[in-house]
Amino acid sequence: MEQPIFTTQAHVFQIDAGTKKDWVQASKNSVSVSFYYDNTRNTYRIISVDGSKAIVNSTITPNMVFTKTSQKFGQWSDPRANTVYGLGFSSEQELTKFIEKFKEVKELTRQASGVKSGEVNGTGENHSHPSPQVSRQNLHQRTNSLSSIQNDSGGLRERRNSFTQGGSNGLPANTSTEAQLKYENDRLKLALAQSSANAKKWEVELQTLKNNNARLTAALQESTANVEEWKKQLAAYKEESVRLKKRILDQDKGGGGDPLMVGQLTDQLERIRLDNHNKQEEIKRLNAQLQDLTIKDGQTSGLQVRIQSLEEENHSLSLRLQDAHRQLQESRSSKDQESRELLRLQEILGSKISELYETHETIIATIRRESNS
Repeated sequence: MEQPIFTTQAHVFQIDAGTKKDWVQASKNSVSVSFYYDNTRNTYRIISVDGSKAIVNSTITPNMVFTKTSQKFGQWSDPRANTVYGLGFSSEQELTKFIEKFKEVKELTRQASGVKSGEVNGTGENHSHPSPQVSRQNLHQRTNSLSSIQNDSGGLRERRNSFTQGGSNGLPANTSTEAQLKYENDRLKLALAQSSANAKKWEVELQTLKNNNARLTAALQESTANVEEWKKQLAAYKEESVRLKKRILDQDKGGGGDPLMVGQLTDQLERIRLDNHNKQEEIKRLNAQLQDLTIKDGQTSGLQVRIQSLEEENHSLSLRLQDAHRQLQESRSSKDQESRELLRLQEILGSKISELYETHETIIATIRRESNS
């Protein structure tokens, strides 16, 4: 069972397979780079996964060397993967920590390799030597078997290389669910943004109407006060007009009068009539403004209801967006776990094929020795 023993953040690069000089960026952003320890096989690996793709899958061997090429960049060569990996860190301290961990893991790998070598050397001398007297029939059968095994060795070697070198490139990409969740997430984000924009627009318009309403209300109150004052003046003018008319009639009945006084009274009467007409027009205008204010007040109430509806819709969209985001995170977590499990199974399968290949080579060598003898 593999377990992570050290994790850091870095930008991952690989050497260009064509030029063997230029670096190719394997991750768009900084990703997690981890050391894993397999206690069943006593091996260490460096693994980095970007989304659902394994961009680093390097088994550490005692001969590996991590080279610091700049203040924040380092690299190492992996013969099994037939590539060179590069890591760019955010600080020199992070690079130093990674180098120290690399040296520590390499030393542990060297010690584990030494123990395995001792075990093999201690048990590898117990071989039975074939008898020199071998019949021609058995020799002929072994020769035919050797030919058939040699013909099959090429295909076995290719299969072994495909598993040991390209283990991280054959991962299945079941991304239909994740793509659907991403689409739903983006669609909800767009709907929420549009709804928020509409709500802001209605809020601005409502505030404008409120300001206009307040201004018109103040003007209406002032006009109402003026109307009351004008009504009083109008009543006074009417009384004055009646009084003047009565004086004119009295003077006419009295057989004449002062023409100058009559002219003044006539002019005063005309002014009163004109003022009366103006006041009547002003009253009509104020009544029209009052009706407009009543209509706009109804529109303001409708806008308030609309804004409340938009706020409820925004809240519903926010809840749906959170749910879609949660489902997307769960899907990504599940895919990451599946990817790690597939990597582990591929490593096990590659190891078994390597062992099978080594056994195959041993059998061929044994048959050759027997054939030569």
